[in-house]
Amino acid sequence: MKRVVVIGIGIFGFNLVKELYESGIEVIAIDKNKEVVQEIADFATKAIVSDGLDRNIIESLSLRENDVVVVSFGEDLAASTLITLHLKQLRIRNIIVKAPNTEYKQVLESVGATEVIIPEKEMANKVAKSIVSPNILDYIPLAEDYIIGEIAAPSNFQGKTLAEVHLRSRYNINVIAIRDTLTDTVRMVPPNYVIKDSEILIVIGKSKDIDRIQ
Repeated sequence: MKRVVVIGIGIFGFNLVKELYESGIEVIAIDKNKEVVQEIADFATKAIVSDGLDRNIIESLSLRENDVVVVSFGEDLAASTLITLHLKQLRIRNIIVKAPNTEYKQVLESVGATEVIIPEKEMANKVAKSIVSPNILDYIPLAEDYIIGEIAAPSNFQGKTLAEVHLRSRYNINVIAIRDTLTDTVRMVPPNYVIKDSEILIVIGKSKDIDRIQ
């Protein structure tokens, strides 16, 4: 089973560990603050009091190539860079590092981070999108302005089949799945599927085209 190691338990790291653990993932939390480790212990498979820069601790975990390590040191670029180098030398394939800005992102990618996230920027983008396009509940950006987005089924869609609302011909978007808000289940559906008021449409298309659906 793939394991996830989170090094640095601030607000971001704490919530990440908790979410992973509650999703059934084996997750190891590491932080040098004893009180923080005690707080996260009930929400992690294993919680360790240690400086994440201690290479011996990292090596003692016997990490496998397919394990994921998340480095969440905030604005400490030196610490994030050093631990990323250690992980790269240990042949860890999936190294996700939290950074405060794009300048840090470039440095961390150059030393081996496979993914660098800027939570504040990404959250700001989502909030801005929710203001500009309130009908888009959530989205994943793709290339060339395309997104995969969730939209609540408009009232004039309800009771009609997917074929009858002509999303592809009218809006240049495709429905790839339906999410039922009552059961929180996602499933693929055929063109003759009748849209219900409790459902969310998961669509793919250009953001400007999805915005046209009111």
